[in-house]
Amino acid sequence: MSKDTCAVVIVAAGRGKRMGAGGNKVLLPLAGQPVLAWTLQGLLEHPDFGPCVLVIHRDDAGEMGELLERRCWTDRVRLVEGGEERIDSVWNGLQALALEDCRWVAVHDGARPLFTPALLSRCIQKARQYGSAVAAVPVKDTIKQAADDGKIVATPERSGLYAVQTPQVFAYEDLVKAYAACYESGARQGGPLPTDDAMVMEQAGHAVYLVDGDYENLKLTTPDDLVLAEAILMRRETKAPVASGNSNSLSCREAAATAGAPTSSTSDASPAAPCTPDIRTGMGYDVHRLVEGRALILGGVDIPYEKGLLGHSDADVLLHAIKDALLGAAGLGDIGRHFPDTDSAYKGISSLLLLKYVGEKLAAQDWSVAHIDATVVAQRPKLAPHIAKMQENIARTLGITADRINVKATTTEGLGFAGTGEGIATYAVATIRR
Repeated sequence: MSKDTCAVVIVAAGRGKRMGAGGNKVLLPLAGQPVLAWTLQGLLEHPDFGPCVLVIHRDDAGEMGELLERRCWTDRVRLVEGGEERIDSVWNGLQALALEDCRWVAVHDGARPLFTPALLSRCIQKARQYGSAVAAVPVKDTIKQAADDGKIVATPERSGLYAVQTPQVFAYEDLVKAYAACYESGARQGGPLPTDDAMVMEQAGHAVYLVDGDYENLKLTTPDDLVLAEAILMRRETKAPVASGNSNSLSCREAAATAGAPTSSTSDASPAAPCTPDIRTGMGYDVHRLVEGRALILGGVDIPYEKGLLGHSDADVLLHAIKDALLGAAGLGDIGRHFPDTDSAYKGISSLLLLKYVGEKLAAQDWSVAHIDATVVAQRPKLAPHIAKMQENIARTLGITADRINVKATTTEGLGFAGTGEGIATYAVATIRR
């Protein structure tokens, strides 16, 4: 490794509250693979980038380690525990590089997977020339400064404004000293925290230079961003990073031809063949008896009714059918195999938690959920007022957008066990892809 090599600190210790996923957004599926897999693939394959530190939240250590192991990256990426704020996480990452022989360091957001080979090359080349390089794009909208009550107080001149992205590349020693100065000044405790590394360098008196970014280099923050990112990947006709153990897996160099995975430092285009996803469909069916003295839980919603469904868990017949459909699509059997009613560990358990487990089982085999359609068959009670909340619960638990979930309710016109109020049934169809 040349001393002129650029080390990388990938910041992935956040909790993604605005994404509403109930966990780390970098582990959410994007076009069949975790967001972070796309980010890592691109950085690891670029010839100018060397030692890599991935800064994570302690709660994600197991999943992060498994992600690296499945893709044979454990010897190339070092896991480091993050801190309370982003500034603390970057500082931990920088300290982990202290023994590495590198002149430059790039700090990059783990939730920013759509960078191109050319963007990485522009950043490192600009840093070698000027001592720093921060990816940025001119703002396209008019910017307003407003008071707390919403009143506009100023309109800055748009021509000089830029939206800053990552990667941000600096001389390693300069960035370490700038962070140390920030901590020594007491800014960590007493004032507004720096929101990026360029700000830390500016406060330490360094000149910081911008480099042309890319409008498609999105930071995935909301569910809508995931939809847009997937559309960008499909338009680029890119192939996903492939985990080891897949008989159809590509070599690292072939798999590098992704949106964020360069095969050279000079080309912005990825030469990959069009992506041909593996798409599968599964069906699920479940029925439970209605009895007195039980809560009626459907789609994780507690529905007011004089009876509830009888079962070993919370007897959520909707989620049971959905779980069976997902497991069937992936060829993983049924819920009886994974959560037997003879196991006391599942007695009274929330079916939302079991759905989360099913989602994790699919993700471990690189499956992502494309769509779920379910029909609840019940004469009473009326379920229409609760369907939106059911769909929201299912989407949040699986880490997908709610528009991929469709729940319907119907009656049997008084016929059969559902029509007489003896029980409730659900049919579900799930589509998954990788």
